[in-house]
Amino acid sequence: MRSPSACSGIASISSPRPGRIITRKLPTTRPSRKVCQERLACKGAKPEASYFCTECGTYQCIPCETLLHENIKFLLHEREQLKPVAAELLCQLNCEDQNLADICCIDCSKNLCFKCDRICHSDGCKKVHRRNPFEPETEDFLSCTEGLLEEGEKSEIEEENVLITFTDTSNNKMISLGSENMYSIPDVACETLAVERKGPPTLESNAVDLDGDSSISSFLLVDEKENIKVNSETDFIAKLDCPSNTPVKVVSIFGNTGEGKSHTLNHTFFRGKEVFKTSITQSSCTVGVWAAYDPLSKVIILDTEGLLGTTANHNQRTRLLLKVLAVSDIVIYRTRAERLHNDLFTFLGDASKAYCRHFSRELKAASERCKFEGPLSSLGPAVIIFHETLHTQILKEENGHSPEEILKLRFQKLSQSVDAFSALEYVGTQTSMLPTSFLGLQRAVQKQLQNSSVRSARSSSVVYQALKVLNEKFNGELEKTVPSSFPDQYFACNNYCLSCSVRCSNSMNHIRDGTPHVATTKCRYQHQYDNRIFMCKACYERGEEVLVFPKTSAASDSTWMGLAKFAWSGYVIECINCGIIYRSREYWFGNKDPWETVVRTDIKHIWQGEPTHLQSTQNYAQRVIDSVQYLSETVSAMSVKPTKTLSSWVADQLAPSYWIPNSQVTHCGQCKKEFDELDMKHHCRACGYAFCEDCSSRTRPVPERGWGNTPVRVCDECYKYSEELEPPTPNLDKANTEVAARKVGEALQNTLGTVISVFDYPIGFIKDSARPTYWVPDHLITCCCVCKEPFTSKTPLHHCRACGQGVCDHCSPGRHPVPTQGWDHPVRVCTTCEGMKNL
Repeated sequence: MRSPSACSGIASISSPRPGRIITRKLPTTRPSRKVCQERLACKGAKPEASYFCTECGTYQCIPCETLLHENIKFLLHEREQLKPVAAELLCQLNCEDQNLADICCIDCSKNLCFKCDRICHSDGCKKVHRRNPFEPETEDFLSCTEGLLEEGEKSEIEEENVLITFTDTSNNKMISLGSENMYSIPDVACETLAVERKGPPTLESNAVDLDGDSSISSFLLVDEKENIKVNSETDFIAKLDCPSNTPVKVVSIFGNTGEGKSHTLNHTFFRGKEVFKTSITQSSCTVGVWAAYDPLSKVIILDTEGLLGTTANHNQRTRLLLKVLAVSDIVIYRTRAERLHNDLFTFLGDASKAYCRHFSRELKAASERCKFEGPLSSLGPAVIIFHETLHTQILKEENGHSPEEILKLRFQKLSQSVDAFSALEYVGTQTSMLPTSFLGLQRAVQKQLQNSSVRSARSSSVVYQALKVLNEKFNGELEKTVPSSFPDQYFACNNYCLSCSVRCSNSMNHIRDGTPHVATTKCRYQHQYDNRIFMCKACYERGEEVLVFPKTSAASDSTWMGLAKFAWSGYVIECINCGIIYRSREYWFGNKDPWETVVRTDIKHIWQGEPTHLQSTQNYAQRVIDSVQYLSETVSAMSVKPTKTLSSWVADQLAPSYWIPNSQVTHCGQCKKEFDELDMKHHCRACGYAFCEDCSSRTRPVPERGWGNTPVRVCDECYKYSEELEPPTPNLDKANTEVAARKVGEALQNTLGTVISVFDYPIGFIKDSARPTYWVPDHLITCCCVCKEPFTSKTPLHHCRACGQGVCDHCSPGRHPVPTQGWDHPVRVCTTCEGMKNL
């Protein structure tokens, strides 16, 4: 960082030693190109040096260094090769000598040397540009005073409290800065300066004299209990000491406690003077909201209480900060974290939601109601994240993404949004050597202050009115509870009731211990879940809770008898203690509902993965189909082998004489595959040999065997050589007689097969119509709910009578009663439901 000595002109410096004055002519520019000082072998007016010999004490170019150190006396001299100066330290106008930057113009956003500064800002319109001394982070103040102060005076200036005085020749004003702020140089055309000893600093007053004729101080605007401490607009303007008709903007700062927010505001706007109080103690130095006015930038500055600090009501403090954010034009979020933490993204994301949901609408209504003199933007403030690190690098451009884009991606990853803010800017600085450089933050703030496309300046009275309206609107008692560090959600079961969305109150994985889901609140009834349960009223009055269910038939009735009784007298409710307590059509007329007489009603929670407790009698049709299918499957399974043997014998009796009998066929005539007891044997109508399905798939007319001109089954060999072979002349009368019996048998078999196929189609429609409501429809099931194996023709689909899911035969070997679904007799249950206690 550059000292005041870098300014052009003559400097009169009062030494800390009394009675001693040192006068030096300050250098106008500082070239980065070192010129050779030996001039032994080099040519040209200003040959550039490449080495510095520590023992010779001179800068040397390459020819001079080579010639000078050929002598054995100078061969062992220590020489240091000069490194090029970093581009960010040079004047950005490409000076002839590549001068080091001395001035930073905030309006031009360029670093200039003194010579280029005088050239660029000689025009009338650019004379008013704000210019600060260039402050690279790697440059120290005392390194720039070389040649100005003697060696002993540097340490005295560094250790003792001195006063540096600048004379602004343009305004003939004296500006004073203490040694603690010698790194912050005012934006003036400095002609002379003086350094003199001061007494010890005093902290009794919070007033600061910046330009010799005005005093700036901060005052408490809102206390920690959200009470505005300013009585009226006039009082607010008077304490700010700003003209009432001057348009102003509002800048506020946020961040965690102890991050140096007050210190940042002091150095960004007031050149390091303690307008906002700072403290080295553990207690917070800022409680509530403090305000001050910067006359140079025409900005009202609000200093807020830090987050994560010790407070009686954390929620109330957060609400106060959000109200301050709503009236601000620029928000600075100050953090000294080595890496950006979640609290930054969470606070800004929640603030954006709150502004869109509450503050934006209220500010618009207040503007229409109170008729403010200045406009209020619907968009939120611009946010500047000021990130200072010590050991880690700051955010930089990565993979073509700017730091702002990287921040927005992190907001999206945390499911947060900053759409309410008009702008988001990142300013980072890595402080390897104190003090902190605030130049980047000053540039960012000045850039946002000059931007009036979204949020324009308004009078200070409008700022006060807006803050007052928001404070009156969003005020009242808040709970002091803070979310626990380890809430119950970390350890509680994550299953929710499907009907009322209440979370289970048991611990995680309690199902492994055999403990069912439990909720502390009552459930609500929903017809799609039919979560109403019945309890026997007589048993309940005796102190027992016995669940009862409407069923098609009683447990003692057989299937067909139960269905007959159901058709006559309706469904039945049976208690294990009291027996049958209700029939829906017991009387010809005047039958009452069961909950009016014999049962007590309750609402049950429906947990995901558990069977529902349906009360309607919707399985009677399915029971009929199950009975018919069970009988059919049993008869078919028991009669497969006898039926196959009988059909083979009948086929042999009807076969022509040239056919090989089925009893003599053991292998396919072509592929030699061995026939199983259940495999079909097909005879070739041409040769009479037996073949499998694959080897006898062709058809052609075989008139020589008496089959006429109609294509009939032949083997592949007879089909292939049918044109080459000359069939023998047959006895047509004998052939026709033998084939006629076979034709009659095939016609009868085809007719019966067609009738059976026609009967199978309506069964599918009846099955879908008869399924209970808790069953998943067949067309929605693609795989087994247990093993996830897809259903095919070889893997038939079954339904678990407990959960209603589709299951394969392998995953449903057990048969158990499911009284909760109206199945009193053993029925198919999947292996998942089989392990449950309450079916």
